[in-house]
Amino acid sequence: MSHSSTSLPPPIEPSQFPVPQQRLGQVGSPQSRPSRRRRKVINRLVETKVWKKVPYQEYQEHVRRVYAGPKGALLWACSLVSLHAPLGDRMFRQRRFDLRGRKRILDVGSGAGQIVQHLLKYADEDAAIVGSDLSSEMLRRAQGRLKSGRPQFLSADLSRLPFADGAFDCITCGYVLEHLPEARPGLSEMARVLAPGGRMLLLTTEDSFGGAWTSRLFLCRTYNRQELLNICREVGLEPVQELWLSDIHKKLRAGGICLELRRV
Repeated sequence: MSHSSTSLPPPIEPSQFPVPQQRLGQVGSPQSRPSRRRRKVINRLVETKVWKKVPYQEYQEHVRRVYAGPKGALLWACSLVSLHAPLGDRMFRQRRFDLRGRKRILDVGSGAGQIVQHLLKYADEDAAIVGSDLSSEMLRRAQGRLKSGRPQFLSADLSRLPFADGAFDCITCGYVLEHLPEARPGLSEMARVLAPGGRMLLLTTEDSFGGAWTSRLFLCRTYNRQELLNICREVGLEPVQELWLSDIHKKLRAGGICLELRRV
């Protein structure tokens, strides 16, 4: 079934995002405020700030070294152990992010090839798939694991994508945006290369305790959910739905920020 601009559902309003019901001691109640402040302080202490302390090009080199080394080599295994890979597969299989009808798909930050593997399984057979990553070593690993000649891979910086305006009708970007000091340049570039009506699956690290430890491990930053949504709208990416890897992730508000976005 092909997507068309006439069949697209309207973008959701901020009020449609689920907000956990407040109970005694939860966020929003007076009793929770000291606890909330303590959590924020702890998260700030844990989260790395290397992306603030050095120039962008130097930070890029830090990121390249991280992913060229043992952490990058273990990324595929970590995706399996953390269940991100199998739960991501289920998301695509159940069409919660529907690839049908998308013919030009870009995976930004392909890493070990986790999302490209899902694209190969669930995208239309005639869909062109392109994978990009800052790390040429990670692309080499992805090609070796996938053993498919179908995807085209190239090394590219998310803030300067080497593609024409509107070149793709679908973009996937899994846990990559946090490797930019600011979200806007990366989101603007993806909006630029995404055709009007095109869809994007965006996953990124949230400013939670778990996100803070991810930040320290992989030298990345974290994002506030509402602030990120605001930037998405400002660059022409309207939220369609908020996604979760599982019901447990949704209940615990875990797994980071996962959004389906539409290019307006």
